[in-house]
Amino acid sequence: MGFFDDEKNVKSYIEMADGYDGKNLIDILKKYLNPGASLLELGMGPGKDLDMLKEDYRVTGSDLSQIFIDRYEKVNPGADLLLLDAVAIETDRTFDSIYSNKVLHHLTKGALLKSMKRQKEVVHKDGILLHSFWKGDKTEEFEGLFFQYYLGDELRRSFEPHFDILHIASYTEMEDNDSIVVVLKNSLAS
Repeated sequence: MGFFDDEKNVKSYIEMADGYDGKNLIDILKKYLNPGASLLELGMGPGKDLDMLKEDYRVTGSDLSQIFIDRYEKVNPGADLLLLDAVAIETDRTFDSIYSNKVLHHLTKGALLKSMKRQKEVVHKDGILLHSFWKGDKTEEFEGLFFQYYLGDELRRSFEPHFDILHIASYTEMEDNDSIVVVLKNSLAS
């Protein structure tokens, strides 16, 4: 059972994340992705970013937690939602863009590379990916939840062989320069 398969953990996360959203990330995405594009959000959680993304894009939300999916669907009947693992991304659908806000840092480095390989198959040629990570050079576990921190150079080395890097920068979420955002384009040959 995963961390977010427990209703108590989901409620605790929602309370902790209150007041935080990806508005600044979505503003960056809008510089690279045209309105009306199809977008898959990996790890939608309670759906704050999904709600903002659907103002400009044709969105599909996804999460590995059925609890998050069910909670969002209850408030947004008929929403396009998928129960997906962020590594395997088991869908036959393709999208113009893939977005995640502090989701892929729950993967080991090896799992992140597998996820990015699969994302390359799921996003259209010239498609845009935006992902954010906690910044640092450590791993930690908090209440059973794994976190892998990254520095910009490491992300650049990981992504450059597979994608064009359009934007990579530090930003502040909770503490000064504690996060990194990466915007990628799927323009390189597979």
